[in-house]
Amino acid sequence: MSGIKAHTIRIWEQRYGIVAPQRTKTNIRYYDDEDLKLLLNVALLNKNGIKISRIAKMSPAEIAEKVSAISEINFEYATQLDALTISMIEMDEYKFDRIISTNIQQMGFERTMLEIIYPFLEKLSLLWLTGSINPAQENFMSYLIRRKIIVAIDQAPLSVGKDVRKFLIYLPEGEHQELTMLFMQYLIKSRGNHAIYIGQDMSLADVKDAYDIHRPDYIFTMISESFGKEPVQRYIEKLAAAFPDTQLLLSGYQIVAQQVKPFGNVSIFKSLQQTMQLLDGLRVRQSRSGMMAPSNS
Repeated sequence: MSGIKAHTIRIWEQRYGIVAPQRTKTNIRYYDDEDLKLLLNVALLNKNGIKISRIAKMSPAEIAEKVSAISEINFEYATQLDALTISMIEMDEYKFDRIISTNIQQMGFERTMLEIIYPFLEKLSLLWLTGSINPAQENFMSYLIRRKIIVAIDQAPLSVGKDVRKFLIYLPEGEHQELTMLFMQYLIKSRGNHAIYIGQDMSLADVKDAYDIHRPDYIFTMISESFGKEPVQRYIEKLAAAFPDTQLLLSGYQIVAQQVKPFGNVSIFKSLQQTMQLLDGLRVRQSRSGMMAPSNS
C-alpha cells in the first residue's frame, strides 16, 4: 500500500524508530491502522525528497502539515495517488476535498477524473481485493467522488433544440458501477449533447418506458458483472431487437471478456478512451453541420 519494500520499512524501524509494529505469537510483524497512516505519510514525504532522518524528528502534526503542503503543490501522478490514499485511510473529507479541488482548478474536472481519480479507483479496487481497506472506507471515498461528479454535471451547460443528440444511459439489472455512468453523463453533456441517466439496476421494461418518452438517438450501457440469468450476448440481442431504430453503445468488462461482436445497430467500445473519441467525433460533425447551415438572415 505504501510502495515501500518490507526490508526498507524494517530499516526505518530499527534505525530511526519510525514505527513500532506488534508481533504475532510466531514473531511476525504486523501493523495496525495507525501504523499504516504513519507509513503512508512518511512514504509520501520520503518520495518527495525529505530524508528519513529528518522525518523521524518531526512530530505527527508537522508530518501532517508537510504532507498537506506537498499534495497541494506537487501534481505528480504518484504524489496525488498517495495523498488520496491517505485521505481515504483516515476518512478525512477535508483533505480529500482540498486535493481534488486543487487539481480541478489546475487542470480541469475532466483531466482530474482521467489522470487522478480513475487511477486512484483502480488502486482502490486492488486494495479492496487484498483486504487492505474496509467497506466503510471504500463507501466513504465513493460517496465523495460521486458528489464531485454530480456538481460537475450540474455546472455543464444544458443543450436544447431539435438538433441536439439525445443519449439514454443506464445500468442493467445487477450492475452498480454508478461512478462511471455519472462520469459518462458528464462527458456527454459537456460535449453539447442531452444526457438522460435513468439509474442502475434497470430492467428492459424500465428502459423501454424511458425510451418511449424521450426517443433517444443513442442508448449507452455497461456490463461489468456476470449475468446470472442469461449470457451477455443474448441480452444484447434482446436489447437490439427492442430498440432497432436507436444506436446502441456498449462497454464494460463482460462485453470485452465475452467478446461480444458488434452487429446491426450495436457498437462495442473496449475502453473509455474509445467512447470519448466517439463523443468528440460527434461534436466535430455537429460543429461542421452548424457552420454549413444556411443563415436565416
